[in-house]
Amino acid sequence: MDKEVEALPADAKPATLESIDIMRIMEAIPHRYPFLLIDRMVDIVLGQSAVGIKNVTVNEPHFQGHFPARPVMPGVLIIEAMAQTAATLVVLTLGQAFEGKLVYFMTIDGAKFRRPVGPGDQLHIHVEKERSRANVWKFKGIARVDGVSVAEATFSAMIMG
Repeated sequence: MDKEVEALPADAKPATLESIDIMRIMEAIPHRYPFLLIDRMVDIVLGQSAVGIKNVTVNEPHFQGHFPARPVMPGVLIIEAMAQTAATLVVLTLGQAFEGKLVYFMTIDGAKFRRPVGPGDQLHIHVEKERSRANVWKFKGIARVDGVSVAEATFSAMIMG
């Protein structure tokens, strides 16, 4: 199913949502524990941007081996949290017909990891659409802890209809 988000008239204000909870996220994307990596989303501008929130806790399975003496959230999981935030935004934008659809990474570019993320941190995952065409969307993501950038990447993904 190819569907493009239509451009809004110049004077139109995009639809926004203040926040959605974990139950709404689970309706939108098929990820589940232990791989659901966002707990809430805020500041949602449909078709444009959103902020995912991830509360990092010591009881997450990856901390058993990464690293037991100094738990660090793997960078690839931070990038995955960016993708889940973006995928949820895409589904919210496209509507109910796309809920639970699979979204596959196509590219990850310019990934940078600036400082470790560990238990007790709260990730604020900012994603902004760079472009979309049919079922392919490209985003810029920046993850922050206490307002400080900890990771960033540009990535594209395809939603399967």
